[in-house]
Amino acid sequence: MENDGTASVVNLAKSRVQSKSDRRMKRILKNWQLYLFILPAFAAVILFNYVPIYGVQIAFKNFIPTKGIWGSDWVGFTHFIRFFDSYYFWTLIWNTLGISIYSLLVGFPIPILLALGLNELRNGAFKKSVQTITYAPHFISVVVMAGIIIAFLSPETGIVNRFIGLFGFEPVSFMSEAGWFKTVYVFSDVWQNMGWGTVIYIAALAGIDPQQHEAAIMDGASRLRRIWHVNLPGISSTIIILLILSTGGILSVGFEKILLLQNQLNQDSSDVISTYVYRSGLRQAQYSFSSAVGLFNSVINFIILVVVNWIARRKSEASLW
Repeated sequence: MENDGTASVVNLAKSRVQSKSDRRMKRILKNWQLYLFILPAFAAVILFNYVPIYGVQIAFKNFIPTKGIWGSDWVGFTHFIRFFDSYYFWTLIWNTLGISIYSLLVGFPIPILLALGLNELRNGAFKKSVQTITYAPHFISVVVMAGIIIAFLSPETGIVNRFIGLFGFEPVSFMSEAGWFKTVYVFSDVWQNMGWGTVIYIAALAGIDPQQHEAAIMDGASRLRRIWHVNLPGISSTIIILLILSTGGILSVGFEKILLLQNQLNQDSSDVISTYVYRSGLRQAQYSFSSAVGLFNSVINFIILVVVNWIARRKSEASLW
């Protein structure tokens, strides 16, 4: 009798699973156009984000191209230890963290403030003009942006130093003084990308129920009070999600712009993990060593992402998972 009861329970569970699978398959077949639409994006993610993981193993090998990945000798954590024991390890960590945290502290709040300000504007033409002006730099390529920065900050002909000279000060060599590099990088990045971030927050603000503002006005709340008690709580989940994503990539400073602005005079302040990986991997052909450094960078970013997401989930209802 007990065996019959157990068998019936198992059969019931199997039937439920089968029924659930059938319903899922029916939904897929019913909406096959939508799945076909996302197939190229899904294939691109698999091809460019997951297939290359196969090559991560060269970080643990003494990779020689003529021998291939499988034929190269296994060396374990030798390349990681070499990187940890090197004299430039802490310099790279400090520069990478310095630029990332600086960018986070300065660049993250500005799109929020700009979106809140634009949301309060009633002049439609002026609002659209400001949006266009702040959004346009996002479409400037990195190479052109680096050229603009170098031209504007030139000690002899740069418009910034010309402006400084109007007040009687000496020209500043922004690109040749290591102390200025992080500030130049961060504020130029804010100028280029703040409009893009603003679009996301404006979209979130558009989803706030207007009745909340009407109720706040009825209670006598000023505009600043409504921004603080209605708008900010309304976009708090968006802010938290974007903060988690930004914090999770805190060691992933893009090397393209830094590489274009980098020179021998500011390298002490501008050399970060990504530029070092590029230099050691492509220019010096140390494939295994650069892969180990890149893998270390990715693992630390992943750990930070998990920790920050866990904290956000504990402290609020918004999180990535």
